[in-house]
Amino acid sequence: MTGNRGRWPKIDEDCGVEDVTLLILEWLGEQGVNAMIRMDAERLADNAPPWTFAASGGPLEHGMRADGRTVRQCMSFALAQLRDAGLSVPF
Repeated sequence: MTGNRGRWPKIDEDCGVEDVTLLILEWLGEQGVNAMIRMDAERLADNAPPWTFAASGGPLEHGMRADGRTVRQCMSFALAQLRDAGLSVPF
């Protein structure tokens, strides 16, 4: 979709996906995908994964959701699902 032919930008080893989360959300919006990331204090208090990523629309045939205990975990799950759905997120 992005024409990157499977090449991924080199990411600083000291930085994680949490550093590019807003860029990912912006890129998804440019593809026509509605996306958000959320922290739920009630889920945190219940010892459930408090971070949620949700996306729908655009080239996504079905909406998707990923939960995680940390931003890194949540976004890693989300990126894997987005790639499985055919979106080549360039981050």
